[in-house]
Amino acid sequence: MNHKLKTAFDHEMQVAKELYRRRDYVSCFRHLERAHVLGQRHVMPHTINHWWMLKVGFRTRDPREIFGQLIRVLGGGIGSLVGRVPIGNTGGANVGVFTPMPIAPDIAEIFRSAGIEP
Repeated sequence: MNHKLKTAFDHEMQVAKELYRRRDYVSCFRHLERAHVLGQRHVMPHTINHWWMLKVGFRTRDPREIFGQLIRVLGGGIGSLVGRVPIGNTGGANVGVFTPMPIAPDIAEIFRSAGIEP
């Protein structure tokens, strides 16, 4: 994983984990979604991100999120491994597994600064 991308991914995950500890699950999930866009092309960050989304699903007792994240935890890393991830997809169960989405301008800039086409 490119250093700039990893730094941005790690930052979003750290913010999400702190918000999780504070039980601010809505804000936590927003940062997990941002981290997902940054890390979905890489097996371990992608899988770890879905694990945390699953944890939020359990904390909020959201059956749709729990089911959606169980599928993503099991299959997301495989998608990264074979290079079949929907670019920009935020990773929550509220969006289709294979649905590409627009990338937020600030995240697109992180990709560009890392020399990666968003």
